[in-house]
Amino acid sequence: MPSRFWTPRTVLSSSIALRLTLLIYGLLQDAYSPLKYTDIDYLVFTDAARYVSRGLSPYQRETYRYTPLLAWLLLPTTWPGLAWFSFGKVVFSVADIVAGWLVVLVLRSPAGGRMEMERSLKFASIWLLNPMVAAISTRGSSEGLLGVMVVALLWAVTHRRMVLAGVLLGLAVHFKIYPFIYASSIVWYLESPSSTPKGSSSLTSRSSYLSQLKPFLNPARITLAVSSLVTFTVLNILMYSLYGQPFLQHTYLHHLTRIDHRHNFSPYSTLLYLSSSTPKSANPGSFLRVLKFESLAFIPQLGLSAVLIPLVLGRKDLPGTMLAQTWAFVGLNKVCTSQYFLWYIIFLPFYLPYSSFTAKPRLGIAAAVLWVGAQALWLQQAFQLEFLGRSTFVPGLWMSSLAFYLVNMGILGVMIEDIGKCGEQHTGNNVREVGK
Repeated sequence: MPSRFWTPRTVLSSSIALRLTLLIYGLLQDAYSPLKYTDIDYLVFTDAARYVSRGLSPYQRETYRYTPLLAWLLLPTTWPGLAWFSFGKVVFSVADIVAGWLVVLVLRSPAGGRMEMERSLKFASIWLLNPMVAAISTRGSSEGLLGVMVVALLWAVTHRRMVLAGVLLGLAVHFKIYPFIYASSIVWYLESPSSTPKGSSSLTSRSSYLSQLKPFLNPARITLAVSSLVTFTVLNILMYSLYGQPFLQHTYLHHLTRIDHRHNFSPYSTLLYLSSSTPKSANPGSFLRVLKFESLAFIPQLGLSAVLIPLVLGRKDLPGTMLAQTWAFVGLNKVCTSQYFLWYIIFLPFYLPYSSFTAKPRLGIAAAVLWVGAQALWLQQAFQLEFLGRSTFVPGLWMSSLAFYLVNMGILGVMIEDIGKCGEQHTGNNVREVGK
């Protein structure tokens, strides 16, 4: 595109036009096509809001597994008129655009390399002008709200607004659990210059341990911990006082033992489907029943995304580390749908400027073809199952899910190597400054 296109007014206007077009198209498809544009999740959200509008619990709507805040936000969808029913889609679309503009602000900050406006808009357009992102939000998925919270969190941390960062982290984890993985990388990023041990002094004495702990507990880390914990606790106490045990069960505890028998991109999908078809009273001593497979699936996922990646990369490049964490979390999640891809797409503008995938076009094209091709292979199997009634769980869906998993892990490996090199070469000064 010509350079005159890459101005804030033009890019933001185009992103608004894209979403307005899809919103109007969605209304027409919903009205005249048997295949609806509106996502089933949006119907769950609006049904929950309807219960709230009647003074009831949002959890009376089956399959509502979210914070009551979302149902409260969508209360206008219960007002008469088709336009009000689309209120939530508009909110999610606006959130998309706000998240994209926050990406620009971070790219233009020292943490983003002080990128020029034109270049920052080009990379932010990976989100702002992405048809997939716009379609998911205009269909009624709330992932755009998480995008705003997460990028705002990144902006706050890199600008040393630690109280704001803590509030955003607590709110994001309350809204949807997964952002808690960023806490570990942020903590490592907020390192004081004196917290790195010097020399080879013994750490066996109690005083040595305390001398190491004191610089670790710097003001930035303490402020982040306290503000995030207070925000998260206050929100949960409030919701529990209003909705009791159903709030805890559906918002948090449900995800620990969740068995989603619907087919999805996850490599665990077929195994969970088979597990869900086995009565709880049957084979009580079976291997899967004893180990509670659906709970054990968290071990490799959290071990990689919340522990190993932050330890290796957290001090080098925070945006890149958060991308790698999210990519690993989604790739190893028990449930993986297209909406979850938005969780890491929002971080791509921070990584691609120094990525091997852009520096080596052949590698980038090959990765994109494999990533899209693996999804196409899975979708072909899912189409036969969903629309033609053919049982393709094994080997079709399972093998295609494994193929997609391997592609994702291969891309993750390249990302980790790139982020490590970038951190060593370019971001040392930023890391040291933030922890002061």
